Amino acid sequence: MLKGKTALVTGSTSGIGLGIAQALAAQGANLVLNGFGDIDGARAAVAAHGVEVDYHGADMSRPDQIADMMAFAAGRFGRIDVLVNNAGIQHVSRIEQFPTERWDAILAINLSSAFHTTRLALPAMRAAQWGRIINIASVHGLVASAEKSAYVAAKHGLVGLTKVTALETASSGVTCNAICPGWVLTPLVQAQVDARALAQGVSPEEAKRQLLGEKEPSMQFTTPAELGALAVFFCSAAGDNVRGVAWNMDGGWTAQ
Repeated sequence: MLKGKTALVTGSTSGIGLGIAQALAAQGANLVLNGFGDIDGARAAVAAHGVEVDYHGADMSRPDQIADMMAFAAGRFGRIDVLVNNAGIQHVSRIEQFPTERWDAILAINLSSAFHTTRLALPAMRAAQWGRIINIASVHGLVASAEKSAYVAAKHGLVGLTKVTALETASSGVTCNAICPGWVLTPLVQAQVDARALAQGVSPEEAKRQLLGEKEPSMQFTTPAELGALAVFFCSAAGDNVRGVAWNMDGGWTAQ
């Protein structure tokens, strides 16, 4: 379905981003990866689908490095057809104790980076009369949780940016939508599980059960593969008139 097209997925060397990158590659898209950690492993996992894969290590808090990444992707493959804004970080603290530098970093990476990639990707998408922008927001783009002020603010902002982008591209072949996962067992969430297990003196499995039980009625984690399948749907012909949605995949979290 995406043969001959190019996707750029930020924060794609593990977790949700890697799952989405693999799903797009399975549909024939060439990939530009971004992130840190096991870069070679991520490249190999995506290349196994028989597509071309490249990597750019842009710091997503730096507009100049984002611009360099976008130019690199366009130079390597011609243009970006599918942009997935997935990069994100987290910090948990009460507002009055929240470090200001962490607030600034979370807003920069979780929200502002998506603005910068979008503004740079849109001209070529408009010219081609086809493009897909998929913002990985969160259930926290729809509802709040205590001690996550910066993350919740950024993800609510990302849902808002999604809607504005969708309106500005509504009469074109470019669409913009957001995916709002509940709990996904990414490294970020695993750190919360480990902290809970340590603090309460329980097993990691019990800590997972407690975490799910507080918010997610399905009592199961959403998987990167499931999120990747939804991203593929947005890229399909069936998604041509899906515009500006914040699609929650949260096991019933926001239905309560």
